[in-house]
Amino acid sequence: MPATPNHRPTMQDIRKPVQTELDAVNRLTIANLESDVALVENIGHYIVEAGGKRLRPLLALLGARCCEYRGEEHIKFATLVEFIHTATLLHDDVVDISTLRRGRPTANTEFGNASSVLVGDFLYTRAFQLMVEIGDMDIMRDMATTTNMIAAGEVLQLVKAGDPETSEAQYLDIITRKTAILFASACFGGAALSGQAQSLGEPLRNFGLNTGIAFQIIDDVLDYEGDPAEMGKNIGDDLNEGKPTLPLIHVMQTGNSQQKAIVAGAIRDRDAGRLEEVLVALKETGSIDYARQKARHYQRLAVQALAQLPANSFRDSMAAIADLAIHRNQ
Repeated sequence: MPATPNHRPTMQDIRKPVQTELDAVNRLTIANLESDVALVENIGHYIVEAGGKRLRPLLALLGARCCEYRGEEHIKFATLVEFIHTATLLHDDVVDISTLRRGRPTANTEFGNASSVLVGDFLYTRAFQLMVEIGDMDIMRDMATTTNMIAAGEVLQLVKAGDPETSEAQYLDIITRKTAILFASACFGGAALSGQAQSLGEPLRNFGLNTGIAFQIIDDVLDYEGDPAEMGKNIGDDLNEGKPTLPLIHVMQTGNSQQKAIVAGAIRDRDAGRLEEVLVALKETGSIDYARQKARHYQRLAVQALAQLPANSFRDSMAAIADLAIHRNQ
């Protein structure tokens, strides 16, 4: 199922080798949202029912099956990966004061900030309960490090918000911690479950890490050229939050004094009202194209890492996910 310029697999194609397992993940997710506190269930279901590609649990399933894992614990693992991701979304939306995600009001808009943060905590702890049930020390060690890095990445992003002097290296550090590290751990878990952490763990981790970086770069690009109806969020949100993402950083690196002043002021003042001016600067400096080229670089690294894994339909689906990461409009 390799992608070609004339045909790229759909998400349905990509999921096909593990669709039965993905359905089991969805059932286990719902079952683990049960709580005697009604608000926990309400917010949990609200987030889960909003949809999404489920890329992280999908990678967890594909990684395990690519390593020829034959058990059932990958269902729990994929579920806990999705819980960790969902918890980060709840916390992110509160910190960013976001109002729209996947075309619906965010949970913090619907239920309040305090409730969203606390239910995010519930999901984190539920994930670790599932981790203990699996009982794999490699996975527990890796996930403990990953969740700590995600939290540090959130703090680092908060520190750099409104800072137009943020470098490309600092940006890559932030998105590696915030986004790519969970992609990497989702993939690594498959090797751990199959008893091949030593031989296949690093290729899988490298695939996930580079795919996650490419995915986040394109996500940041789409904040300036995406379709709000397709993305399910508002264009210019990153600018409104003062996030110095790669397209803006490139303007600061290569633009003339006027272009730099426009972007620096918009970042510093967290002013989406200057979006049109910023879009002109991005176009004039070729900054969107630059960011897309960077994403393609990381996608190629991801595919190279896959070459060390057994050739099968699961590996093909993983390669298609890396391709999807850079060829999407939402």
